Parts: sequence; C-alpha cells; structure tokens
Amino acid sequence: MAEPVEIEGRGLHSGVATKLRFLPAAAGSGIRFIRVDLPGRPALPARVDLALGGEPDPRRTTLSMGPAVIGTVEHVLAAAAGLGIDNLDIEIDSEEPCEPDGSARPFVDLFLRAGVKELPDLRHYFEVRQPISFEEGGAQRVILPHDGMKVSFTIDYRSPLIGTQYASFELDSDFFVNDLASARTFAMLEDVEGLRESGLIKGGSLANAVVVTPDEIRSDEPLRFGNEFVRHKILDLIGDLSLLGMPLKGHVIAVRGGHAANVQLVKRIRDEAVKSYRWRSPGQESISLDINAILEIMPHRYPMLLVDRIVELVDGKRVVGIKNVTINEPFFQGHFPGHPIMPAVLVVEAMAQAGGVLLLNTVERPETKLMYFLGIDNAKFRKPVLPGDTLRFELELVNLKRKFCKMRGKAFIGDDLAAEADLLSTIVDKPGAE
Repeated sequence: MAEPVEIEGRGLHSGVATKLRFLPAAAGSGIRFIRVDLPGRPALPARVDLALGGEPDPRRTTLSMGPAVIGTVEHVLAAAAGLGIDNLDIEIDSEEPCEPDGSARPFVDLFLRAGVKELPDLRHYFEVRQPISFEEGGAQRVILPHDGMKVSFTIDYRSPLIGTQYASFELDSDFFVNDLASARTFAMLEDVEGLRESGLIKGGSLANAVVVTPDEIRSDEPLRFGNEFVRHKILDLIGDLSLLGMPLKGHVIAVRGGHAANVQLVKRIRDEAVKSYRWRSPGQESISLDINAILEIMPHRYPMLLVDRIVELVDGKRVVGIKNVTINEPFFQGHFPGHPIMPAVLVVEAMAQAGGVLLLNTVERPETKLMYFLGIDNAKFRKPVLPGDTLRFELELVNLKRKFCKMRGKAFIGDDLAAEADLLSTIVDKPGAE
C-alpha cells in the first residue's frame, strides 16, 4: 500500500467496536495483524500454521499465536490478495476486524483510496506442478496445474432459494474488484439462533449479512449478483488461500464446505511446497531450492550430500549450486592432518550432485530415481578448496538424450575458478521404488 488508512466498526461475531490501521510494509514482510491492545503488541503473520480454520467456529478463519487471537480474517485477507497486496501491517485493537457490509468491498475501496505501490523486489508465487487434494465430510478441494489463477466452486443447499450453484472464474485484480469483492456473507435462518446461543454474530445484522429463510431472502438490499452465495464462497476461499503467504498459480476446484476445508487445502499446498520448493517469480524462468527440497530430489545423505543450496535452476538448461565447506567435514580428518584440503574427487562429486538436481528435475517423481556417473572428461583443478570456502557450482546442460546427459561444470571460490569438468550421467530407477 502507498499510504496508511484506517477504518472503524464492530466485529461480526464479537460485536466489539474495533479500529484497524493499514500500514505500508517492507518487501518480504508479508501480511501481519498487530494486536495493539495487548502487552508487547504481538504480531500475527497471516500464515496457515497459525490458522484455526473451522475452529472454534466453522464459519470463519481465526489466527492464534499464544494469547493473541484474531478472528474472521478472511475478508480483509481476500481484499489484499485480490488487489495483489503482498506486504501489509494491520494494527487492530480487538480480537476481530470490523464487518461493515459482510463482503470485502469496504476494505477494497479503502485500499484503492490509499493506493497500491509496486515494490522493486520480485514477487514469489507457488506454481502447482501436480494435483493436490483434500476431502472430508462431503467437502472436496483439488488444485491442478494451470497457467494463471482459476477457481471453480460448487455449493449445494437444501434451501430452494439457494439450491445448487456453480461458478468458475479466471482471477485477476479487475475481476476481483468488479465481480467478487461485493459478494456478502450469508446464513440460514435455522442456524442464526444457534450461533447466537454460542455467543457469536453479536455484531450481525441485515446490514452485514444475508439471511435465508424457508420463504425469502432477507437483507437490507437486494442480492448483488444472481449467484451471490457461491461468489461469496469464492471470496472466502481467496482469503484463506492467501494464508500460504504468496500467490498461487493453479486451478482450485471446490465442492461444498467452507473455511475448514480451505485451510486444510492450504496446509496440503504448504506441505508440497516444502517438499518441492518450486518458488518462482513472474517473468523469472529460474527457481531456487533449499536443503529440504534438495533432500526430496537427491538420494544422498550425510556425509555424502555435498550441495547445501540451489540458487538458480532453469529447467533443462542450467543450475547454480552452493556448497559451504567447513572444518567439520569428515574428510578433513585424514586429508590432510594439519593441512586440510577438500579432496579433488569430492569437488567433482559435489559438482555432479548439483548437476544431478538439474537432471532429476527433468523427470517425474525424482525421489524414485538415481543418477549414475558414466564419465568424467577434461577435469582440471586450479585452486585448492579449504575450510571456510564457499563453492559455487555452475553447470550447463550440453546434451540430453532420453536418460543420458552431458553437462559442462565449473566450480568457483568467489570469482576464482577452482575446478572444471565435463560430466556424463544417466538416470536409473531406484531399487524398490514403485
């Protein structure tokens, strides 16, 4: 956001008067709710590991960190996600944002008035590479690979005034502002009394919710869309998906259910992200891998895993890997006592492992494969590798035919070339893998 803005009102469930201040935040800081009314002003990041989707109330998403709780965050988060706001500090003086009209529209209008500022840093997003799904209690969530962001949602209510509604939309900021942000929350009349007995909807009224009775739809104004109910479900889903911490590239298919199913899907996506760590930025063709992702791809383990990080990976073209060399490496005990030098053969091995990430990344289910050396040509060692050095491996794919590949690799210490070699490798099935 370009400028600070604020809004006041009452929480939908708590009924408590609350004030929110929305403040610009630095790139990479994400979205945080800051409880200014609590000692120490605890800041709750909008992340799925803090989410109590479906608890204590299935009709909202709650963030909890120690004694600090923020409930009903989905509409604020949907407004930010719909406008592409990645970094935002939200100061709040109660446990729940205000709910002016039951939709994200008041927050969208507020953010647009403040202005959205583009930061120079690259935006990271998660690109779905394989189906991820969740199903429980009749609710289904699936996300499929897709070039862009798309949501398809089906709801099915016994009330003939709602019935079965289906909507499928390609999402961007313009569509969100014009066709989703205004969709309001709703409840069945038979559920309203139970919610009140549970101490909820203390701030609810026909001004900020649509109530469906057996005979009519009650609200302070007519329905804003013919299928406003399913559109609001999509709005909630967008807010819950933002708990991943970055935009998604995929097609989400949802059938029935609400926040609990949404949060479970985000947790599945997060788990997949930790495994594959395919974080990519629009316009950026490379991806990076942390050690957890490398462990998912490579079969090597201590003490023979010799790559700590992949800082650049361009599918089928190039890889850049990092090895931090420390005195704790086991080979320094005998190579050589009093004069530790990394064995040249292990420099080549580490280089080959970086190349293995490039090669195994070209196949499905790399965890079921192994990479074998077939040949090493033109190897030259130009600088000894000592404890404290950081090796940077740069490998280019020269030739790839079926399961065989040739790579040209170089190892650098700073700007100095330490080693180089041509590597010939192949991929085989891991014994026992299905």
